[in-house]
Order: sequence, then C-alpha cells, then structure tokens
Amino acid sequence: MDDIDSDTMDAITIATIGNSDDLKVGAQVVAIGNALGYGQSVTTGIVSAKNRQLNSDDTVGDYDSDSNSATNLIQTDAAINPGNSGGALLNMNGEVVGINSAKLASTAVEGIGYAIAISDVTDTLESLMNEETRDKVDNHGVLGITAQSVDSAVSEAYGVPEGVLVRAVTEGGAADEAGIEAKSIITKFAGKVVTTKEQLVDFLSYYEPGEDVELTIEVPDGKGYKEETVTVTLGENTNTQSTVPRTTVTVGEAARMIIFWKTGRITKAARVSSTARAGIKKPGEMCGTHLAESLFQTRSIKA
Repeated sequence: MDDIDSDTMDAITIATIGNSDDLKVGAQVVAIGNALGYGQSVTTGIVSAKNRQLNSDDTVGDYDSDSNSATNLIQTDAAINPGNSGGALLNMNGEVVGINSAKLASTAVEGIGYAIAISDVTDTLESLMNEETRDKVDNHGVLGITAQSVDSAVSEAYGVPEGVLVRAVTEGGAADEAGIEAKSIITKFAGKVVTTKEQLVDFLSYYEPGEDVELTIEVPDGKGYKEETVTVTLGENTNTQSTVPRTTVTVGEAARMIIFWKTGRITKAARVSSTARAGIKKPGEMCGTHLAESLFQTRSIKA
C-alpha cells in the first residue's frame, strides 16, 4: 500500500455489489485475483452458463436450490486459477456479480471456471459486515425456546418467512420475558441473518448469560407476518443434554406446521406423501395421503 501514490489512493472506491440474477449468458465479465501468487491479475471472458453446481464427485450439474449444501455458481471462460479464489467477478459496470471459486482442471477441459453468484450470498455478506469479534464461552446464554429450521423450500412453498421457528417457549425463560411467543420466526440475531437452528445455537455460543441481544422476529399477523425487533436478556443454560437435530423441515412436516400455525392445534390431517412433493399443495388443499414423518414427530433443538 505504501507504494501506491496518493492520487491513486484517492481514486479507489469501494466496489458496488451488483445483481447476479440479472446476468445474461454471453455477457462479458472480468475476473480479478492473485493468480498463482504472482501478484494482482485480471482476466476477461463471458458468462458461459448460470445456475451451475459442483457435486461431491467433482461432476457439474444444474443448481439444486432445495439442497442445503449446494452453491449457486456462474460458469465463465475467464481464466480462474489458484490464487483467484475469493477475488471479484465483475460485470462491465464494474459491479461485483460473483466471487471467484473454482475451475475444472482436466486435460479434456478448457475454459471452464466458476464464481459464486453474489445475489445468493448477500445474507452472508450482511452478517459479516455486522460481525462482532468474540470468543466462544464455556457456558453460553440461552433464549429458552424449542426451535425448528424453516428452509427456503418451505418458505417458498407456503409463503412463510425463512428462519428459525419458535415451536415452544420456556415459561419464565429469556424469550418469555422478552414477550416472544410460539409460532414466531427468528430471522436475525444481533444483526446477523439466521436461517437454521444450528446457526442460532452457534451464535449463542459467543454470548454469556445476562447479556442483551437484539432479535428480529416475524410474528403471525392475520394471514401474514409482521416484523418486530426485541431485546432479549439471555438466560442461563441448565440443559446438559446434547441434541442432534434434523437440519430442515420436509414438505410433509410443513403441512403439519401450517395447520399448527393456523389453528394452534396438532391435528392428524393434511399429511403429504413423498409422491405428492412435486405438486405441493397450499393450506386448505392438502391431500390426505400417508407420510411417515410429521413435524411433531421430529427432534428439535433447545436454544
């Protein structure tokens, strides 16, 4: 940095985040990085394809938005080599539309590189910007709730917010004292986006009992939800038993969840079979076929 003159430094601005969803196949892009560790480099190419994913067996397929492990990738023929990872993929307006990630290395392959679609990681970027440096504590604070993850597939299918569903509130616990009720959905913890119950527990592991934390929650309001911000004074963790929770809510479980949200009662109705998942039905249109799993037969996690 000391070698850069003041005029150049004054001309440097923070990169603008673009919208990778607006990218067109064939659009020109520029990849910036530190290829092979030789210093900053720039390569250029076009968007060869969108909505790709790298599979665990190193094959390439179409992006599966229902998968928790898949990453939405932009395919480009701009050279992406070791040292480019983490660098910016820019459109012709100089906006960041991707994060250089990987390339296919094979004698049979040429000009196939991948960048993470920026629009799919905006939540992560927001969380990083709001990140506070902390160390994990031995006996972290708790909210006093039983929680269940609501993933993007369930959110889209049933029109409910993505986040962490509060299935039950411990009487006299931290959440109860803050006025949080069952059926609410936690979407942010201390300014950081929350999408799974495991992520919520991980965030809690950095906070002592007695600390105040701001939560953003979605509260049922008629046929929809309204956003509220509440401050919770974390309680003491008295639960010594560990829980191995399921990561997501299945479509069949979501059917039971919707009925619980709408009526507040656990019913035997509206079970959706795995064969019906391709044609997900909305509440009130549920088919009555069998399903081995239901929301209230799965294991949750206490937080």
